Amino acid sequence: MDRMGRAPAHPDVERFDLQRVLEALVDPVRRSIITQLARSAEDIKCGDFDIPVSKSTATHHFTVLREAGLIRQHYVGTARLNTLRRAEMDEAFPGLLDAITP
Repeated sequence: MDRMGRAPAHPDVERFDLQRVLEALVDPVRRSIITQLARSAEDIKCGDFDIPVSKSTATHHFTVLREAGLIRQHYVGTARLNTLRRAEMDEAFPGLLDAITP
């Protein structure tokens, strides 16, 4: 949690559930978010993703990905940044992210 208590909860690697991860990845918007994170050398602000949905729908997609353990969200100032949890996903499900990100 950040020092102001705004960072949302993230599941530990031991609590990752393959069914939940696959259900999160079935949606093309969420796969696009994961692909953009996989290609980026830096964390990405929620509003900086190239996705064709409203802000409220995007928030839902980020929540699904975070709760499945695929992304980590944290604040820098007022911006919520997203990071792909590649190392943790590779530990839990080796090769999965490589298989879905071009």
